[in-house]
Amino acid sequence: MDTMKCAQCATLGLEPGFIEDAGEHSRGYARWIAGPLERGIFGGAKRMGRPRWQIEAYRCPACGHLELFARQPA
Repeated sequence: MDTMKCAQCATLGLEPGFIEDAGEHSRGYARWIAGPLERGIFGGAKRMGRPRWQIEAYRCPACGHLELFARQPA
């Protein structure tokens, strides 16, 4: 995005992208889930009934800093 400024070095024009989730049975992209992490019986995160938001990522071409946003429900 040409109007976004890097929070670390103030360079304009962050490059859009996404954070990949390559785990078993993943959808291919990471999601943000509201609330603190709670683990179930087998060690996995409890997610039932919690809203999920797809993570949008932007990378600064100058310093490599990542800006992450959870903007739209996934």
